[in-house]
Amino acid sequence: MNSDATTGLANAAGQQAPASGRWIRGWDAEDQQQWESGGRAVAKRNLGWSIACEFLGFVVWQLWSIVVVFLPAAGFGFSSSELFWLISVPSLVGATLRIPYTFMVARFGGRNWTIVSALLLLIPTVGLAVCVANPATPFGAMLAVAALAGLGGGNFASSMANITYFFPAREKGWALGLNAAGGNLGAAVAQLMVPVAVTVLAAGTLNLPMAGLVWVPLILVAAWGAWKYMDNLSSAKSDVAGSLACLREPHLWVLALLYVGTFGSFIGFSAVFPKLIVDTFGPHVGFTLGTATISLAFLGALVGSLARPYGGRLADRWGGARVTVACFAVLALAALAQVLTLPLGSFPLFIGLFLVLFAAAGAGNGSTYRMIPMVFALRSRSQGAVSSARRASAALGLISALGAYGGFLVPQFLNASRLATGSYVGAFSGFVAGYLLLMAVTWFVYLRRSSAATLDGV
Repeated sequence: MNSDATTGLANAAGQQAPASGRWIRGWDAEDQQQWESGGRAVAKRNLGWSIACEFLGFVVWQLWSIVVVFLPAAGFGFSSSELFWLISVPSLVGATLRIPYTFMVARFGGRNWTIVSALLLLIPTVGLAVCVANPATPFGAMLAVAALAGLGGGNFASSMANITYFFPAREKGWALGLNAAGGNLGAAVAQLMVPVAVTVLAAGTLNLPMAGLVWVPLILVAAWGAWKYMDNLSSAKSDVAGSLACLREPHLWVLALLYVGTFGSFIGFSAVFPKLIVDTFGPHVGFTLGTATISLAFLGALVGSLARPYGGRLADRWGGARVTVACFAVLALAALAQVLTLPLGSFPLFIGLFLVLFAAAGAGNGSTYRMIPMVFALRSRSQGAVSSARRASAALGLISALGAYGGFLVPQFLNASRLATGSYVGAFSGFVAGYLLLMAVTWFVYLRRSSAATLDGV
């Protein structure tokens, strides 16, 4: 037995690996003895620091969603359409980066890539601070730096790919749910803390660079924690064959479409919610903390994040397809209610309906994500070559990437509606139609009697 293998068995028993490399050889989460004798502790330790780094990734990904609200007061003369681009381009870049990030864990090791991906977050945070310090910064430079915030969006794919290797199948769903929800909470915390950072922590003045700089120490701590306490698994391998097999699987594209409707709604509305509130009700709606007005927009991302693991739990009990259909029904009703009530100008009604929408989108994230391994496992009965586990693992990363494009589409639809009609009613009417269509697709593919005969239990 070589020294690497010995190190792996020591790690599995819960002991610390040597600082050099921190590679675990022979990891098998399905080995009950290894798991109970220390493997669980190793997995939980890696999960904790993975959540911390992914949380900060979501924070950085969503920084511009709240910073744009302060740009006019800071002397920037950008149009509303340009502000929408600053909001949506991080989602576009983040969604695209999720595809290569999915394979980075296998290429470099989960610990190693977590350190690198965390340190990369310093670029968009410091870049934001430099850009917003000068109102003469051209829009092109601002857009380029906003695009770099997409680095935070890519972290989700590598974090999920890494954690899936650490846990046995019986605990994988809850671990991935915690990992995802912990990351999603970063969107809420960013929208809550940025107003505090740029006013209260800036001694009462509007100091926009603090929106980026306040996160720098936390990023450094998270990167240090990943370096000190996380591990690489030699068993985490790239699966090009699984990815290519997924691309030929029709259900990959169906599930990606459903994920656009659920996660895309969550991240898209999270990003645009602060601006929607300001555009509809003015800049001083919220609660006062010192000289800061804290927008209630953070409640949307908070509710959606907390709802995600419970959507997975409901899916475990009732089936992912049934829960997803119910979530799309609630999304459609909430969007329709916004169409009917926006002209009333009622802020409590506006935010209440949005919280319902966020809860449905968050629960739909969990239920749709739960469907992926189930669908691929059932489909494997009639397919050979590539195993269902490998197909499902590859599909999770690809679908998370494709679904994140909804974060770009939602703000752009709202912007188009405002430019065309002067209001957001048209966009919400379109969302109603889209949610009803996705509800019908889910039923037709996964719940219709002839479909259920071959995909029972999804």
